[in-house]
Amino acid sequence: MWISLSATVSLTQTIFEMGAGSIHFKSTASLETIDATSNKTRGAVDINQNTFAFSVDITSFEGFNSALQKEHFNENYLESDLFPKATFVGKLIDKFDPLKATQTLRAKGQLEIHGVKTERIVSVTLTKSGSNYVISSNFNVAIADHGITIPRIVNQKIAEIIMVEVKGTLKPKTAP
Repeated sequence: MWISLSATVSLTQTIFEMGAGSIHFKSTASLETIDATSNKTRGAVDINQNTFAFSVDITSFEGFNSALQKEHFNENYLESDLFPKATFVGKLIDKFDPLKATQTLRAKGQLEIHGVKTERIVSVTLTKSGSNYVISSNFNVAIADHGITIPRIVNQKIAEIIMVEVKGTLKPKTAP
């Protein structure tokens, strides 16, 4: 009885929200590795419409090798005063199955970083946890695709391809 009740709740729920997921990025260059994480990723998925939208405040990334490195990241490379958020907005390509414990879906949309949008297809794994879904995704971002230029003097300290990992929990949206 409990299992069927749980499935019924999931089948009727159509909008899921993520209030505080995490995004971690890693730049591995010949002279330096840079790791930073933000735990302030927000987003929503509408299962009926197959749509999603996620965003992160660029200044919320922490964990740089130094305060100066974080300053350069925000002021010189991502220009977070001009482009305060990174977003990924689009549609789910694959059909969501609320009865599966774990599933991998492809999400197609516009990834906007540094004010430049690129169309991307990203695989996302969803694992059911009660009425929630734990999401995880790993993908690469080429900085040149988003108009980010690295001065020649530091090009051996910053990778051209950045590894990105996203994790979070999607919870059923509660009525207002």
